[in-house]
Amino acid sequence: MAHSPPMAADAPGTVAPAERTRVEIVGCAKTYAGGAHALQPTTLTVEPGEVLALLGPSGCGKTTLLRVVAGLVEPDAGGRVHFNGEDVTARPIERRGVGMVFQHYALFPQMTVEANIGYGLRVRRVPPEQIRRRVGEVVDLVRLNGLEQRRPAELSGGQRQRVALARAVAVRPRVLLLDEPLTALDAKLKEALRDELAQLLRALHITAIHVTHDQQEALAIADRLAVMQSGRIVQVGRGEALYRAPEDPFVAEFLGRVNRLERSAEDAAADRLPLGGAALPCPAALRGHATLLARPEDVQVHHGSEPPPATVHGAPWGRARVLQRTFLGDRVHLRLQAEGQPPLLSDQPRDCPAMADDVVAVTLDPARLMPASPPR
Repeated sequence: MAHSPPMAADAPGTVAPAERTRVEIVGCAKTYAGGAHALQPTTLTVEPGEVLALLGPSGCGKTTLLRVVAGLVEPDAGGRVHFNGEDVTARPIERRGVGMVFQHYALFPQMTVEANIGYGLRVRRVPPEQIRRRVGEVVDLVRLNGLEQRRPAELSGGQRQRVALARAVAVRPRVLLLDEPLTALDAKLKEALRDELAQLLRALHITAIHVTHDQQEALAIADRLAVMQSGRIVQVGRGEALYRAPEDPFVAEFLGRVNRLERSAEDAAADRLPLGGAALPCPAALRGHATLLARPEDVQVHHGSEPPPATVHGAPWGRARVLQRTFLGDRVHLRLQAEGQPPLLSDQPRDCPAMADDVVAVTLDPARLMPASPPR
C-alpha cells in the first residue's frame, strides 16, 4: 500500500492542504474484448488544485476515463497518465495516491463513522494519535460532529455521502476522484449537498475529477467542464463559456435547453431568420447554416397594450401565439407558435401576464444564435 507523505503538525480544527497535483492524460483509449471502444484516444490536462467535471450522457466514456486515471482500468497500448510529470500508468490504484467517492458510497456497514473515515489511515499504518487527530479534522470539515459512533444504517443519505467524502480526503490524496457522488440523493438534498461539495473542494485546494451526467451539478461544482460524447471529449472549458459559446452542436444541446430554428437556403445565404412574419438579421458567421439554436431565456416576449420597441438588439419583432403557459415559481415558461418556425420555448419573469391563446410580440438577440448544422 502507498504511504502518506510525512504529516506536519497541523493547527487544531484544520486540514493540511493536499499536494497540488497536475494530471496529464495522454492519448488514452480503451478497447474491450470484442472490439467495443469505450474510450477514443483522449488527451486532457487537469491543473493543480482544479476541479474538472467529466460531463456527458450514460455510456459516453466518462467513468472509463475516470477509472483509467484511478488505475482501475488499463488504457490501450501507448496511453499514458502522469501526476506532476511522473508516469503512473503502470502503477496500481493503491500506489497512486488517489481518493475515490462512489455513487453508493461503499461504506463498511459494521464500522462506525469514525472507523470508516479512519480506515485508509489504519491501512497506511499511521500512528493512532495522528489518526484520531486527522479523523477529528475531517469530521469538523464535513460537519459530522456528534455522529462519530453511529453506523451507516443509522445515517441519512446526505450524511453517508459526507462520510464517504471524509474517508477519501482523510488520507490526503494527490487526486480526488468522484464518480456520480450525488446521484443517489433526492432532488432537494442533492441541491444542498452540491453547494456544500463545491465549497469543500475549494477549501481543500485538491485536484479533483468529478464524473456526472447532471449539467447543473457540473456547472455548480467544477472550475472547468469536459463534455464527452461517444467515447471522446467534444469540448473543454469554463461552464459559462461552453453554455454561451459552444463549439459543437452537441455541447449546445446537452448543456441546458435550446430551440431549433429552421431557415431556407435562401434565408441562410441572405443572413436572415424568419420569425413570426419578421426577418431577423443574422451574423455573417452563421451564413449557410440551415438550423440555428437559441436558448429559451434569449427568446424575448412583449405582451401588453403598449407597442414594443421598434427593434431589440437591431432585430425586429415578429408575432407568436402562446400555446402553453407554465408557472414555475421563479419564472414563467411559455410555449409559442411563430409563423415559419417549430414551437418555441421562452423563459420569462414570473410576473409575465401572457396566457394561453394570447398573441404576443417575439424576437431574440441575433448575437445569441448558435449553429446546429453544417453550412449548406
